[in-house]
Amino acid sequence: MSSLHSPDCYTPNKAEPKLFLIIVISLPNVNIYLIAPRCLIIKIAYKYMNPLNPSYDGMKDNLLTLLAQKAYKLGDFSLASGKKSSHYVNCKPVSLSGEGLFFISSLFLKQIDKDDNAVAGLTLGADPLVSGVVLLGAQSGINLSGLIVRKEAKGHGTGAWLEGPLPPKGSVITVLEDVVTTGGSSLKAVKKLRNEGYVVDRVLAIVDREEGGEDAMKKADLNLNSLFFLKEIVDRAKSL
Repeated sequence: MSSLHSPDCYTPNKAEPKLFLIIVISLPNVNIYLIAPRCLIIKIAYKYMNPLNPSYDGMKDNLLTLLAQKAYKLGDFSLASGKKSSHYVNCKPVSLSGEGLFFISSLFLKQIDKDDNAVAGLTLGADPLVSGVVLLGAQSGINLSGLIVRKEAKGHGTGAWLEGPLPPKGSVITVLEDVVTTGGSSLKAVKKLRNEGYVVDRVLAIVDREEGGEDAMKKADLNLNSLFFLKEIVDRAKSL
């Protein structure tokens, strides 16, 4: 029989029956499904790994700890905005890890509106965020396109600014961002999307440094929703 990894498919040999009963066993933390005929699939679905289960606070707390441990540094830094700061947050060590991306994508997916046709973001920081949300959405029956906004137009072929399956003009798109300082990266993505005929009125971010980004969004008729403020990450780092 195949190992307990999903999806695994097992085809019985001639000596074994070709039909199986569907057996469902429900335990507090795991569901096991045996599905037939011909293919035996054993699916282990831990509740905390279900992107639509209600454990929002638990995932958010775990993500905060990951960010404090792996994304935050204290020192003297120059930020992408040109500002100087003693606090630096680089979300990529978290967003490019399996556990971190799962938490981020799950928390973002919970904030996606039913009117959203796609999620998008400026490369490079938003690349895993867009992919993660689209993947979890598909697993949860939520159909979303994922678009990556280039920093420069493609230098060959179509010269496109956008990569991904383009939805129809007029579609609603939510922009995803890792860290918002002044909002420049998000606003660049929004501008390109709007120029292509899409409706963008919201940005979802992992971290808001509270250094003018929200005000810049408001001036551009955007709502900024962030999972965390910088001070929350600083406080969690101090407590570890």
